[in-house]
Amino acid sequence: MIDWLRVLASRVRALLTRRRLDQDFQQELEAHVTLLTEENLRRGLSPQEARRQALVRFGGVEQAKEQHREVRGLPALDSLLQDLRYALRQLWKNPGFACTAILILALGIGAAVSIFAFVDAALIKPLPYLDPGRLVGVYERVKIIPRSNLSYPDYLDWKKLNQVFSSLDVWNGDGYLLSTAEGTQPTPGVRVSDGFFRTLGVTPMLGRDFEAGDDLPSSPRTVLLTYGAWQKWFGGKQDVVGQAVTLSGVPYTIIGVLRQEFNFAPRGAADFWTTLHDPNPCERSRGCHNLYGVARLKDGVSVQTALADMTSIAQQLEEQYPGTNRGQGAAVVPLSETIVGNIRPILLMLLSGAGSLLLIACVNVASLLLVRSESRKREIAVRAALGASPARLIRQFITEGLVMVIAGGVLGLITALWTMQILTKLIPSEMLAGMPYLEGLGLNFRVAAFACAISLLAAALFSITPALRLPLSRMREGLAEGGRGSPGTLWRRLGANLVVVELAIAMVLLVSAGLLGKSLYRLLHVNLGFQPDHLASLRVAAPEASYANDEQKVALGRQIVSRIANLPGVKSVGIASVLPVSFNGNTDWVRFVGRPFNGEHNEVNQREVSSDYFTTLSARLLRGRYFTDADDTSKPRVAIINQTMAKMYFPGEDPIGKKMGNLELELKSIREIIGVVDDIKEGPLDSEIWPAEYIPFNQSPDTFFCVIVRTSQAERSVLPALGAAIHQIDSNLGTMGEATMKQRIDGSQTAYLHRSSAWLVGGFAAVALLLGVVGLYGMIAYSVSQRTREIGVRMALGAERSSVYRLILKEAGWLTGLGIAVGLVCSVIAAILMRKLLFGTEAWDVPTLAVVSAVLTISALLASYIPARRAASINPVEALRAE
Repeated sequence: MIDWLRVLASRVRALLTRRRLDQDFQQELEAHVTLLTEENLRRGLSPQEARRQALVRFGGVEQAKEQHREVRGLPALDSLLQDLRYALRQLWKNPGFACTAILILALGIGAAVSIFAFVDAALIKPLPYLDPGRLVGVYERVKIIPRSNLSYPDYLDWKKLNQVFSSLDVWNGDGYLLSTAEGTQPTPGVRVSDGFFRTLGVTPMLGRDFEAGDDLPSSPRTVLLTYGAWQKWFGGKQDVVGQAVTLSGVPYTIIGVLRQEFNFAPRGAADFWTTLHDPNPCERSRGCHNLYGVARLKDGVSVQTALADMTSIAQQLEEQYPGTNRGQGAAVVPLSETIVGNIRPILLMLLSGAGSLLLIACVNVASLLLVRSESRKREIAVRAALGASPARLIRQFITEGLVMVIAGGVLGLITALWTMQILTKLIPSEMLAGMPYLEGLGLNFRVAAFACAISLLAAALFSITPALRLPLSRMREGLAEGGRGSPGTLWRRLGANLVVVELAIAMVLLVSAGLLGKSLYRLLHVNLGFQPDHLASLRVAAPEASYANDEQKVALGRQIVSRIANLPGVKSVGIASVLPVSFNGNTDWVRFVGRPFNGEHNEVNQREVSSDYFTTLSARLLRGRYFTDADDTSKPRVAIINQTMAKMYFPGEDPIGKKMGNLELELKSIREIIGVVDDIKEGPLDSEIWPAEYIPFNQSPDTFFCVIVRTSQAERSVLPALGAAIHQIDSNLGTMGEATMKQRIDGSQTAYLHRSSAWLVGGFAAVALLLGVVGLYGMIAYSVSQRTREIGVRMALGAERSSVYRLILKEAGWLTGLGIAVGLVCSVIAAILMRKLLFGTEAWDVPTLAVVSAVLTISALLASYIPARRAASINPVEALRAE
């Protein structure tokens, strides 16, 4: 070992004194040559002939120098340094080529790495829980809702009867009114069963977790703080455990603080975590569903096995409770699927688009290298003639490829980091709160490994491409070639094929962008059933302790409507339990009086609205009447239904005057239908219209509701006054979510995901089109430069300029046509794969395919026109003289 280190040290010293050693060896070589020259002079030869004979007799001087360097130093390292210096000199001498290749490569790597970082954060990075692969989301399943909420009694039965979970717990998103020195502040919270955090494998950083029995009504009310709430509301004080906090007028005792890295993406942002403690009226009914399940699988149990077991239990409960559990199954999915299920296909599509852009960038750079290798054939032949081995020449190309890739990769990583920050900031804050896995998005080990992998693949491609043009087997041709003649067969085949690949990829990206853009347009112009302009909204929460009975809640609603209606610029005010274009849910099972009933569940959206709600929305009344403020609990119960419900349950008849109630047709549940309104989009923009019933707020009031306002001026200008007016009524009221209806629609998850997909793929497509056209231009321009003599001869023999145009444009046309043909086939296949992301647009949308084909054809012909014009303007005499 010591001897090896000594040898290594001596060779390193030799490298450091290389110039002096080279000079000494050069002097020694000259001495040998001089002796041989003097000997030849004594034989009577001339000085020139004597030296020539001496050099021939001595052998290769340069080869001797190379052998000497290898003996005295580290051959591989020394050779690498030589190749590196030569590669840098080559790129420095060709700044246009170097900058173009590096920038194109940086663009492709930057796009691919930035999108992969999002894919890694959402789909690859493990969830921050103990053994997250064993965690699953547990739901009930009904016909129109594949993953529906659990009822509390069903949860208790599932927990008792299952054989597949080591633990099963439930949670429910909630909100609280926090009493602070500055007044009442609305804060997000979660109600959970007592074993929730043990199921996740999460422990607090301060204090303790919920214990068994903490969710029973007889236990004291306790709360866990998130790290953010601890810092925000309690200043990060270590003695916070044991303190009391008032939430919605009810005192709780703080028992712990969760760790900073803890998040629960299905709920999004939350400050306070409490137990279910005492079930509310909904949770005491088996027919009311408001909980979500999370469970940990037993060792050796698969998701499919768990699903089969839960389905069996659901069937047992259906037989046992046919009234409430009819048609209800079970759904069990990995917890990661519940978190990223909606965005998985979009992320994979964007990664495919970024990968396609990277591919077209690599193809473009490879084309540039092919063109450049044509001009280096003489250089390579000379180096081979001087003794350079094929391995040494290929190693030189590898070094040059690595230099380009390293430069492009570093610049691409910088671009990717910048792009990640921009894209993250563009995500709406409410949506970002439900994506905690994006926190700390950046360059981690997996992203860095991905960047290195694609860089190495690019380096391999860039090393192989020029190596294909090595004229080692045709050294004499390489030495003699002076640039005359037509392009070689390899260039015609490989270069043309690369251009076709570029155009085909550009076609796929352009079609995808066109379909996504068309889908986005139709999504944003879908019929909402109301006028979204000049609408402002906010949510209101009232403490249960202060508004315990229905009379107080109704009086509060009337006060709020009256106070806001008197604000400047306000035309009308309405109240709703759920705002339009939010979600399909809060459903009700209805049964119609006087009709046969077989226990079926007729599930419809249920909304509690005020008398002026429909006029505020500018919704259209089709039959009957609207509610009035007099429709309160002292009057007969009434309801308005939407057109979809009328068509579904009253086909061919007038629903006005018909009555409906709950499954038992209890007297207090029976309502008379007094009106039919046009369908209002209650769910997301891309969702179907569900049947819906609207109930007067005065007959079913609540302490949490939404206020919607139609204005005669810019709706944003009214927003600050809304919360202030409500707080003037009662300072203990909480207000949140102030936004215009257009902001809600444009910032909704559906609209954002479609918009971001369309813009990103559109950006990829634009760059791909530019690179494809540039690649075609480069190929045709190089072809023209290689055919200068041929074109000169043609024109000298009388060929018209138009025939030269046709000659060049025909070559470009064949490449463009082939690229478009291949691209059309691939585009339809790609569109079929992404059809779930399209709204109101078919995968084989003919207008989109036709427009994209036309755009690509025109762009390609314009790119080909410049070299064709140059070819047609060639002077035959000058062309022949130059040859």
